[in-house]
Amino acid sequence: MIRKFKTLTLAFAFIMAVPLIAQANGLPVFTELAAKAGKAVVFISTEKTAAPGHGQQFRQQVPEGHPFHEFFDRFDQFFGQQQGQPRKQLGQGSGFVITSDGLIVTNNHVIEGADKVTVRFQDNKKIYEAKVVGADRETDLAVIKIKADKTLSTLPLGNSDAIQVGEWVLAIGNPFGLDNTVTAGIISAKHRIIGAGPFDNFLQTDASINPGNSGGPLLNMRGEVIGINTAINAAADNIGFAIPSTQAEKIIRQLQQGKIVQRGWLGVTIQRVGETQAKALGLSEPTGALIASVGKGSPADKGGVKQGDVILEVNGKKVEDNNDLLKQIAGLAPGDKARLGLWSKGKKVTKNVTLGQRNDKSLAAMTPKGQGPTKTAEVLGMQLKSVTDQEAQALGLDKTQGLVVVTVDRNTAAGEEGIRQGDVIIQANQKDVNTVAELKSVIKRDKKRGAVMLLIKRQGQNSFVALPLDK
Repeated sequence: MIRKFKTLTLAFAFIMAVPLIAQANGLPVFTELAAKAGKAVVFISTEKTAAPGHGQQFRQQVPEGHPFHEFFDRFDQFFGQQQGQPRKQLGQGSGFVITSDGLIVTNNHVIEGADKVTVRFQDNKKIYEAKVVGADRETDLAVIKIKADKTLSTLPLGNSDAIQVGEWVLAIGNPFGLDNTVTAGIISAKHRIIGAGPFDNFLQTDASINPGNSGGPLLNMRGEVIGINTAINAAADNIGFAIPSTQAEKIIRQLQQGKIVQRGWLGVTIQRVGETQAKALGLSEPTGALIASVGKGSPADKGGVKQGDVILEVNGKKVEDNNDLLKQIAGLAPGDKARLGLWSKGKKVTKNVTLGQRNDKSLAAMTPKGQGPTKTAEVLGMQLKSVTDQEAQALGLDKTQGLVVVTVDRNTAAGEEGIRQGDVIIQANQKDVNTVAELKSVIKRDKKRGAVMLLIKRQGQNSFVALPLDK
């Protein structure tokens, strides 16, 4: 007993000494930051009533002996036969309070399509029902509101542009339902493009982020939110991604006022300027965004921008590449004047353009019809294109394969089933599809089944989605 007591005493003394050792070695201690910031972090639960699954319709059309029959039999064995009844889907995520009266920031994908959203704080004493104030799919941000019965603790948005690679950060959230989980790490990289959407510009961190952390804060050592935790690399350990606060702040400001996010639009398709293109164009360095096409009647067309021009500056600010141009233009409002510095036919020129509004209609107007590797076509409410070598790397694919989803009509089955921009369709009815023509061929072949089963890859994870086919 004496030996055990001594062992416990020594162990307790060691545990008590850990913070002092960490401080002596110059390592950060997160206890105070975690305790203070945790009061403003919330656990979000959602409920969604899903329509009878298209998988039931698909099952009825699958011939006997087909491999999918075994899949459905195993599903029924473990989960019970649903008989095509509406089913309740539960979800969870994180968020953080930005105003003392109950405005909360989270990810759009946490609350999208939910019939009911509830919020619980660190003390677990009360569950609040929340309403969605505003949401933006393209940046995956949302603002929800609860009726607070007390003054709430809040977290301020910091300057993510100022944070440097190697700085310590703290993530707080509810991974796998383990609420009030705190993890620490560093900023591993900035300006990451992972194929999640048109405005990819993520902070990368090795602070552990898992499903359920989505929408929670990534904090600097001053307790400021410098990122909103959003995505992970499912094939790796401790590679997580957060939306930078400086990018999110303007969107959040519009959403909390209940406004639809408005973005500027040029009406051009663009591509990266590589070293070879730069030499051919007479540029001194590979920079800017090369105009691949100009939409007829678009703002760019009216402003005199031509195919083959390279946009080098917007309102005096240098354009690094095509992604940078997209973010700069989207950061302006419809109706704003954009002074474009162009490289046109071997010389610098300036064009003034009045921006239009970026929305589904304007994007669809720019969609070229066809099935070539760089063109898109509409199938089942989705604009699809073949994945290029460069896109495969950005989308986290092992090889160049599949069809990337460019846009989705929310009012179609594809939109209702949760297919979103950046998803990659790998197979249709167990057949590889790498062109729109191949997908259409499968649909035509199996039209009598009444549905098509798509294998979707998203952020390194596979899932099946069944879509009905019109008779």
